Amino acid sequence: LPEDVLVELLSLLPARDLICTCRLVCTQWRDVVDLTTLWKRKCQREGFYVPNLDRSVSDWKIFYMLCNLKRNLIKNPCAEDNFQHWKLDLNDGDKWKIEDLPGPHGKDIPNPNVHKYFVTSYGPCFKSQLITLQKEGYWNQLMDEKRPEIVVKDWYAARFDCGCRYELTVRLLSEDYIVLEEFHPEPVVIEQWNDAAWREISHTFQNYPAGVRYIWFQHGGEDTQFWAGWYGIRVTNSSITIGP
Repeated sequence: LPEDVLVELLSLLPARDLICTCRLVCTQWRDVVDLTTLWKRKCQREGFYVPNLDRSVSDWKIFYMLCNLKRNLIKNPCAEDNFQHWKLDLNDGDKWKIEDLPGPHGKDIPNPNVHKYFVTSYGPCFKSQLITLQKEGYWNQLMDEKRPEIVVKDWYAARFDCGCRYELTVRLLSEDYIVLEEFHPEPVVIEQWNDAAWREISHTFQNYPAGVRYIWFQHGGEDTQFWAGWYGIRVTNSSITIGP
């Protein structure tokens, strides 16, 4: 078959089949699977291709893989499954609770797909998730050589009638759980009689050290007036994505 026909046919197959099976068939197929044209065609087929990317993409195969893998690595970010997938590191006061938006003395979040949030109490409440990159499809060589951007986002809000405190810590960890890089901004203290608006915090890890195998995400806080009940910081719609 002519090369252009072979590119068109092979671009219909899943990436794993191309690399693990088709590439081993013969020399011609190996060379075609390694072509930039094939991976660019796959990007076009699946909606990942934008014409002005041509100069900025150095490896279309890796670009395709990252686009195909890209999703929120935080599980149960909006409290739809109770506290499933979250580890409750600190659960003081009247403990963590889940409420429906907008909640008492609260406001709706800009995202219409988010319906619930986690809320803290009068004692420190922190919860976390540990993401194993290899289990999510991000192989070691990819993380060490390409070091794709890791984008962290979180949403937080206070009740109108009570002050509270919000904290976020995200760590990139090695195989031995050594901290290679960390994002830990100053705690946000919100005063009583605030606007109750939801705010997004965002950070992008770039050019981090080789050896990242895990991402540890922790957030939480408490109210600042020591009121019984659930008057502390509210959090939802957390996300970690790895982009091309």
